[in-house]
Amino acid sequence: MNPHILTNDTIVAVATAAGAGAIAVIRLSGPDAVTITQRVFKGKNLEQQPSHTIHFGTIRDEGKIVDEVLVSLFKAPHSYTKENVVEISCHGSDYIVQQIVKLLLKQGARLANAGEFTKRAFLNGQFDLAQAEAVADLIASDSALSHEVAMKQMRGGFSQEIKRLRAELVHFASMIELELDFGEEDVEFADRDQLRNLILNIQRIIRELLKSFELGNVIKNGVPTVIVGKPNAGKSTLLNKLLNEEKAIVSDVPGTTRDFIEDEISLGGITFRFIDTAGLRETTDKVEAIGVERTLQKLSQSSLIIYLFDITTTTPEEVLSELQELNPKKLPVLPVANKIDEASPATLSAFDNLQDIVKISAVAGANMDALKDALVEKVNLGKLNTQQQTIVTNLRHVDSLNKTYTALDDVLNGLALGMSGDLVAADIRRALYSLGEITGEITTDDLLDNIFTKFCIGK
Repeated sequence: MNPHILTNDTIVAVATAAGAGAIAVIRLSGPDAVTITQRVFKGKNLEQQPSHTIHFGTIRDEGKIVDEVLVSLFKAPHSYTKENVVEISCHGSDYIVQQIVKLLLKQGARLANAGEFTKRAFLNGQFDLAQAEAVADLIASDSALSHEVAMKQMRGGFSQEIKRLRAELVHFASMIELELDFGEEDVEFADRDQLRNLILNIQRIIRELLKSFELGNVIKNGVPTVIVGKPNAGKSTLLNKLLNEEKAIVSDVPGTTRDFIEDEISLGGITFRFIDTAGLRETTDKVEAIGVERTLQKLSQSSLIIYLFDITTTTPEEVLSELQELNPKKLPVLPVANKIDEASPATLSAFDNLQDIVKISAVAGANMDALKDALVEKVNLGKLNTQQQTIVTNLRHVDSLNKTYTALDDVLNGLALGMSGDLVAADIRRALYSLGEITGEITTDDLLDNIFTKFCIGK
């Protein structure tokens, strides 16, 4: 048993979301989970029942029936935490849930901390740390791609890649350590050329993993997409059309939107977080001026810009000039011409040479599918194969990969300079340490607390 875990401690928490519902699930984990439940359960003797069975009965408080329930048994080690686990399915009344939890606490359980069930699963060897983090990502997934990537990581796809790299490094580290034991005999067990080639290959894989984070972050957190343009270009109308609801105020008065309106939708499996902003123009209105200034701030925080303009009042030259001014960071930008239903054929054709332009009518809903397709294409996920490619979505993993890469650079420099085996071995150990932090082979209590306290109670 891992020394981190409290083997004599049984925890309890509500596993379903707060608020009244049809049912609620109360979860216990620990050596006394079945015994504690049995003390308040009237039905079959749970301690005599096999694992992975469900039993109907009542929860009673000194003979008084609190609720009729179903009790699911998962006996150690065949459970999520590898401890005895009981899940009580009761009616979803807040009062009933509170009464049952109070009874279980009275019988010796204690309230679980955030993420403590998954933390126990990790400490008991159910899965590694990267897989445990993927559990939280899976719960938070709100698009097809974020679900797919989290599921792959939870099932060990990323972990297997890291463990394979680490195993190859461990082999060479052990060979160099063996050389140190025979220092006086000047023997070489670790072929330096093979070690150099291995490190170069590992660095190549790490570069690919780090590069994948740009896409992984988009998949996990969505794409902050700012809608900008001059007043009355139709930004609020476009936002409402994209969201299929009247989220933004639509008015003929220029400058109606003076703050931000945010909401998100899923397109092509990707979550886009749309931000409708104040119109870009010079103004003497102090409140409106603040809105324009904040729009410029939001641009610097976005990953994608929709530049919307009124095709009936704007020239191609004006569009190109605006794009140059509002996008100093050279972010992906999609020029969108609005009000095509009011434009003449000559006006429409004048914009044909503008790169990546999409022509729409936000009011009429014309060409909205083309706009959505263009947005997905701008994120550049077309070449992404989530079935085959390992994708990094966690900033902690990025930090560990960067530290590993730096340590491997030091190994290469040491080999080039002909440094002694003990110095080379020290740099390899640094790389192994950083890789081990990802999967949890190397952990500290602070690290675990930082990860698992971000989980919801009951998971």
